[in-house]
Amino acid sequence: MSNHFSADNLGFPGDDRRFELTDLYVFTSQEDPGKTVLIIDSNPTTAPPPIPAPTTGPEFHPDAVHRINIDTDGDAVADIAFTFTFSGYENGRQTVTAWYATGAEARRPEPAGRVLAESIQVSFDGADQPVLVDDPGPIRLFAGLRSDPFFADVEGALHGMEWTGHDDFAGNNVDCIVLEVPTDLLGPGPVVGVWASISRRRDGKLEQLDRGGNPTINPFINPDGQKDLYNSRQPADDVTNYLGPWSQMLEKGGYSPKEAKETAMQVLPDVLVYDRTKPVAYPNGRKLVDDVFSYRFGWLTHGKVPPTGLQPHDDMLPRFPYLGPPNP
Repeated sequence: MSNHFSADNLGFPGDDRRFELTDLYVFTSQEDPGKTVLIIDSNPTTAPPPIPAPTTGPEFHPDAVHRINIDTDGDAVADIAFTFTFSGYENGRQTVTAWYATGAEARRPEPAGRVLAESIQVSFDGADQPVLVDDPGPIRLFAGLRSDPFFADVEGALHGMEWTGHDDFAGNNVDCIVLEVPTDLLGPGPVVGVWASISRRRDGKLEQLDRGGNPTINPFINPDGQKDLYNSRQPADDVTNYLGPWSQMLEKGGYSPKEAKETAMQVLPDVLVYDRTKPVAYPNGRKLVDDVFSYRFGWLTHGKVPPTGLQPHDDMLPRFPYLGPPNP
């Protein structure tokens, strides 16, 4: 999450950037405090070195299954799921179908539950008119190409955290899915856990290629050669799989063994915690303007690395769908 190239060897999952899950955002609606906004971004126009330019178009992959998972009881297993599939892309046109599932249906990897919207037009031209869903809504849904809100100094990170002041993501685009739902639809309690995933349907099977809840985890914590494995796993297994190695890594960053374990547990399991009774700012949910890149480097080094000094992008909207229009 917040990776933009999260597979092994600084690559894209499935060797296709349309399977790249870049960011997850969860925040209180700026237009209605009784609603929550859920956003997943994918298909970045930024390409990892040595790839000089994007290798596919602006469309969602027609064999991809995008999911937003909601855990309502703290066991890192989905109790609610919003699932999205896409048609083929032809003559600049594509459609999306959305499902809403609860209970056992939310834990099925394939789309399941109630169809919220079927064959809705994806926006590639900057139009931001949402689809309205009355039941179990009121829900607003948008899918399309928008300006990438993520900001980071990647060049500085690759050269010993000597910040350059350059935002490597300014002017880029992503495919985004934006949902605005009544907060009560996310469960009876005030606290939920949220994570997203992108899977590929191939040869009759669905394989998970990317996933995440907390930003800037996979690129900076998992050693190369293990990123694909991480992407294929489920949050419920994260503590067992990663508490040991991530604690050891944090000890190298300056934490005591006890502090390292406690700090690792802040992101294990890899689920973004959202408490609707508290102000939203990462690590409680995540707003579009949160400087998660600076946060993660400070977290990794026990506060030794200062913030990058970058500012959020200035093209975001104060209204749905919140992300700015696509860049040329």
